Amino acid sequence: MKATKQLTLADLKIIASAAEAEALKNNWAVSIAISDAGGHLLWYQRLDGAPAMSSLVAPDKARTSALSGKPSKVFEDMVNNGRTAGLAMPISTLEGGEPILIDGLVIGAVGVSGVKAPEDAQIAQAGIKALLDTVV
Repeated sequence: MKATKQLTLADLKIIASAAEAEALKNNWAVSIAISDAGGHLLWYQRLDGAPAMSSLVAPDKARTSALSGKPSKVFEDMVNNGRTAGLAMPISTLEGGEPILIDGLVIGAVGVSGVKAPEDAQIAQAGIKALLDTVV
């Protein structure tokens, strides 16, 4: 059997704090969701002024990345490149979901929604980087 790591509440706070700081630094109003490896929501926050729809989209982006082990942008690109069958999958096909990988294994994911797709991804990546900086 493989030994796996799990996100703790302290880890979630590190990720969320860094993601929030990145959003606030850029004056971006977003929702931030963090899931475990199974795509189950562990953390959610909606910054002041974030669009209402972002509260549904951010957790979906996190779930998509956790279950696939890939950034949700992979699925957006797939659909944009003509593979529209991807729309039938129970995933988000929008950029902004990023998996959290430790030792090559998915331990969770961050999903962000509320601004332009690359900006959502930037915020999610900032949160993950902060966690990885504490692990290494």
